[in-house]
Amino acid sequence: MQDLKPLFDAVVTGDAKAVRSLTEQALAAGVDPLELVNEFMVPAMDEVGRRFECSEYFVPELLLSARAMKSVLELIRPLLAKSGAQPVARVVIGTVKGDLHDIGKNLVAAMFEGGGFEVIDLGVNVPPEKFVETAKVHAARIVAMSALLTTTMPGMKNTIDAFKQAGLRDRVKILIGGAPITQKYADEIGADGYSDNAPAAVHIARQALAVRK
Repeated sequence: MQDLKPLFDAVVTGDAKAVRSLTEQALAAGVDPLELVNEFMVPAMDEVGRRFECSEYFVPELLLSARAMKSVLELIRPLLAKSGAQPVARVVIGTVKGDLHDIGKNLVAAMFEGGGFEVIDLGVNVPPEKFVETAKVHAARIVAMSALLTTTMPGMKNTIDAFKQAGLRDRVKILIGGAPITQKYADEIGADGYSDNAPAAVHIARQALAVRK
């Protein structure tokens, strides 16, 4: 069998050209695209997250690995869809109404994709109704919200309230994050999880889904 350890290493080091080249070679050799994702790419992104948590990696390294992973997922995703392979879960993500910051949100979205999730990115300045409607239409199991300003933080509670009013609160796990957000605030507004960094957000999402099961 083809040695795919170099693919793992290329994702970890954020070498986008190598990741794409090695992926193309593996696919041409008949390797199952789902195997590439589950056995090499997702574990590689988990390793990136571990290095970040140990302060071996920082945001620039995270971005490089996430971009490398994202570029090759564009190649693999159609093949996965054709084979009927299912993502871990569907995630709706966005920055809350009134907030136009998206760097952190974009990194979290990329890490989710690298972790095997399907991501629907609503962008910035997202009203509660948009979160609710998108989660309903796409049967999302995770809703992730970001806020970078204390003045926009209430948008998170408003969104959670909107899910309650729509009768959908028990169908989704709501995760929040951003510079001014704390675990205490997450508890106060009834969120299901909080993270102060992108790799941890993926871990918390997996935990939330496991608890739900």
